[in-house]
Amino acid sequence: MRIDDQLHIDTPEGARLSLSLAGPLPRALAYGIDLALRGLVLLVLSIPLMLFGGHGYGLYLLLMFLLEWFYPVFFEMFWQGRTPGKRAVKLAVVHGNGAPLTFNGSLVRNLLRTADLFPIFYLTGFVVMLISPRQQRLGDLAADTLVIHLPAPPAIRTREAGAGEAPDWPLDREDQLVLLAFSERAPALSEQRQQELARLAYPEQPAPAALEKLRRVARHVLGGPAGADPARESDQGAAR
Repeated sequence: MRIDDQLHIDTPEGARLSLSLAGPLPRALAYGIDLALRGLVLLVLSIPLMLFGGHGYGLYLLLMFLLEWFYPVFFEMFWQGRTPGKRAVKLAVVHGNGAPLTFNGSLVRNLLRTADLFPIFYLTGFVVMLISPRQQRLGDLAADTLVIHLPAPPAIRTREAGAGEAPDWPLDREDQLVLLAFSERAPALSEQRQQELARLAYPEQPAPAALEKLRRVARHVLGGPAGADPARESDQGAAR
């Protein structure tokens, strides 16, 4: 199923893959970067090759052929479906079922670029991409491949500083999930909203104290170092 540029694939294992399809503009930008890199390599190597006369010119033509047809295949195999241009634009090639790109798939889609080039400037490929429901050019259709936007890497959550505190009630699995969800979503909530939630757990305490206590218990569930209960320490100090 596809919604806008999102393609959702249900796997045999029952999982759902959500892929963000890349349109003509980012793909053209990636191709332009790769084209510039290939031209730079040819320019740099042409100077020493021309010193060898006819043999050097033959090597130059061979290098041009290899760069034109096997440059994308080489990088797509060793960089998980990405050329330097695709990597810069954060694109990748995968198979139509979301599986990683294979050598045969990369070879077929790149060898058929000749058909997409016809009659000039990738006109056929551009028109086919506009018509295709999955934004595929002819080479992609033949190889059953897709060009997708790479998802952003998940943010690494840093553990909140401070000591944890063991809860004063036995935690069941549902309680642990609630505390984990609070730790996950608290940064996106206002201080007042966090205090309101904390009062649900500790209605007998003032809102700021309830929030601080809830944070300590959440840190305990996340594996934070245990610390003494401030209220208990206060009571002990008064007793002394």
